[in-house]
Amino acid sequence: MGENEKIRVGSRKSELALIQTRHVISLLKKIHPEKDFEIVTMSTLGDKVLDIPLPKIGEKSLFTKELEAALTTGCVDFVVHSLKDLPTMLPPGMAIGAVLMREDPRDALVLQKDHDKYLLETLPAGSVIGTSSLRRAAQLARKYPHLKVENIRGNLNTRLKKLDELGKYQGIILASAGLIRMGWTSRITKILESDELLYAVGQGALGVECRESDEKTINLLKPLYDVQTALRVIAERSLLKTLGGGCSAPVAVTTDLTRNKENKYSLTIKGAVWSLDGKEEIVEADTCEVEIKDFKRCLTCPYNFQNPSCVKDIENLQKCDVCPNSPIKNPAKRIKLDGVSADVLKDDPHEHCPVSLPIGADFMGKCPYLEATVGKCPVNGAVEGLDVKQCPFFNKKIENIEIKGDVDQGYCGLVKHDEVSVEALKEAQGLGTKLAQSLLAKGAGDVMAKAQSTIHASINVSTSVKS
Repeated sequence: MGENEKIRVGSRKSELALIQTRHVISLLKKIHPEKDFEIVTMSTLGDKVLDIPLPKIGEKSLFTKELEAALTTGCVDFVVHSLKDLPTMLPPGMAIGAVLMREDPRDALVLQKDHDKYLLETLPAGSVIGTSSLRRAAQLARKYPHLKVENIRGNLNTRLKKLDELGKYQGIILASAGLIRMGWTSRITKILESDELLYAVGQGALGVECRESDEKTINLLKPLYDVQTALRVIAERSLLKTLGGGCSAPVAVTTDLTRNKENKYSLTIKGAVWSLDGKEEIVEADTCEVEIKDFKRCLTCPYNFQNPSCVKDIENLQKCDVCPNSPIKNPAKRIKLDGVSADVLKDDPHEHCPVSLPIGADFMGKCPYLEATVGKCPVNGAVEGLDVKQCPFFNKKIENIEIKGDVDQGYCGLVKHDEVSVEALKEAQGLGTKLAQSLLAKGAGDVMAKAQSTIHASINVSTSVKS
């Protein structure tokens, strides 16, 4: 990458992905106004693969495969991800060059407008909560058995429209970070604390992936590297990696980093595994002490990477109350949900499919049968020569999908940084590993295996339509 060469940034095509990518570029432009950035958008495996349910792929590179291929070939210089989408084992030659200051990692409850005075515990019995997450569904089933949990499909825009327009759901649960980045905080009924729902590994954090050997890009990303976020997500990703979990079993965490004295901090992690119905729960917590070097940043507040444009929340471009040195110019454009057409529901192929998929078994992208690009759907209309009325998406073998991730580089993929010692990074990684081993010793492996077996079996049953 030459001094005046254009820096190419890979991104998925979704609105949220582009918001996140433009945000990272805007931060880099503040530091390097002379540099030119170009966004290269592409569809990922998760956007295109229609015949494999999410749990069957597990935590492999569902949303990152094509982007990582572009990195490998040099078509792009770095890629911005929601960190929870990045597997704990990256492909050979890949690294996470930076994790940004974490947005709120907690989940958010979003209720229908005529139910917004309720909470999860006070909603009427039988109220339907929409989620496509096994993690959320299991915790809801355990703590709020009076509620009914049903699958909801689509992107953030579509899910909110379904809540508002269909009348099927009384509420949905989403990651608060996505709502904040889209400018939809007014839709949040309540932020759910960890005693209500633990969150997903890496949730709320942005990770910037680059080539492990690309020192220029790694140095370019250094100012965005938030050490405190890095220590927390390394512990979380280490936990998940040791458990061997992913999206095919209910696993969740919460972490905290608190200052004790001078440069000494306590890093605490709590992790849990559930059965699909929430009846079995294995939960453990542990703490270690880490040392963080003095921050070479704004000395009057912990939020900034560069004093002249200090902001309190770099994800949401809010000014710091302690040192508001300059106004924020050209704040990120916020999308108005009211401006999203209700046609997203009418045109959403998911809503026309008679196959009822279990939570966690959602396929990604649009069904080509429902889009009329392949022919008549076997479950919605006869296809010549096909006698069995069964969804074809779930009968194909997945051996032809090759996703490699066998090299353990860095700290669950994350590179080191000058502001944190290698010992501290190792402590964080060791903390997650130790906690996972405690969970496994209590039977977490069996609980996860049962969940994976059950979800795979339910896919085969649910995708057959009775005549």
